[in-house]
This record gives sequence, structure tokens and C-alpha cells, in this order.
Amino acid sequence: MRYYPVHLDIQNRNVLVVGGGSVGTRKVKTLLDCGARVTVVSPEVSRQLWELAASGDIKLAERSYQSEDLNGVFVVIGATDDERLNQQISSDADRLNTLCNIADRPEVCNFILPSIVQRDDLVITISTSGQSPALAKKLRKALENQFGEEYGTLLQLMGAIRKKLLQQAHKPEAHKPLFEQLINSDLIVMIQAGKTEEIDALLFDILGEGYNFEELMRS
Repeated sequence: MRYYPVHLDIQNRNVLVVGGGSVGTRKVKTLLDCGARVTVVSPEVSRQLWELAASGDIKLAERSYQSEDLNGVFVVIGATDDERLNQQISSDADRLNTLCNIADRPEVCNFILPSIVQRDDLVITISTSGQSPALAKKLRKALENQFGEEYGTLLQLMGAIRKKLLQQAHKPEAHKPLFEQLINSDLIVMIQAGKTEEIDALLFDILGEGYNFEELMRS
């Protein structure tokens, strides 16, 4: 089966996580990072989830899952090892046309979650279409070594430059050669080494006056 790749906007969307163990806890953390409104349903929960509920970051129902829990839910994540429960969650989601992922059970999902390498707004995803999570994990570790934190800084800088160019009424198509010059330069090496003076000189050579690294990073 081939999956349609998509990055989903769940900002302020209702997301249900069924299961409060280590897997559910990891899922909740990622969902919160993406701005979701998270509810967890589970008779037992980890201390981290209990603390998140106590601080108001998530809603918590310490009981067994009920079909009604899916009302008004945009995405449901099943994080249990109970196969009958997983199947019920999947069936309920199908009935309501709700997005559903069951951890490590691609056959009862209508979408699957890739392995992720994240550097601020830079997100690199790896999927084996459910065939081999072990291979996806190996590739993720390789990419983590290849793409360090400096790539997050580079992306933030590029976004700030793009925003400033647009404010100056530049046409978007005119930006392409400028960004190609920046990306094909030694800019990433300069960022990694913290050479702000060299970065400023490069920005001046390509973009002209008014482009200062530290000011752009604060914008």
C-alpha cells in the first residue's frame, strides 16, 4: 500500500489519545508541540501525563475508552496493546470519518506516522509505508547526524530574509536566484562555526545593504 504524504495542521484541533503508557506519553508530547488540544483516555497513566493534566496542558479521563469519546475529535491516536480495543477505535473512527492512527498497527490505520528529524521548523520525515520501522529508525539516526541544529538556524534566517524581501515589494519569482546563491554558498558552515561577521559580509554581497544576521534572527 502506498500512502499519500502530508504534513497535518493540528493547531487548536481536538486530538484524542487512547492509552497512557510510555507510547501514549511520547505521542502526547509531539501533539502538544504542534499546538493540538489533547485529551487522554486511559484507566492508568504515566506520571508525566498526570502532571500535564494537573497543569492544564491536557484533559485526562482516567477510565476505559468509550465510542462517544470520538465526538468532535479531529484525530485519534491509539496507543494500547489491546487488539480488540485498537479495532474498536479504528471502527469508530471509520464510522465518523475521523483520522486514526494506531501505534505499530498500520493495518487498522487510515494514516501512519513517519519517523521524524526536527530542527526547529525544518522537519524531515522518513516512512517505510509500515514495512520496516527498524529501517526507518536507522535512517532517522543517520539523518540526525547529517543535519545538525545549524539547519534550524539556516531555515529561520531564510524565512526572515524572505519576509523582508516581500515587505520591500519584491516579486517572489525574483527571490529564487538569491536564495540559490545563499544555499550554494558556505553559509551553513559559517552558521555552524558562529562566524557572524562572515555571514554579514555574504548577505551584503548577495542581498545588498540592510541584511544583518543578528537583526534578522530577532525579527
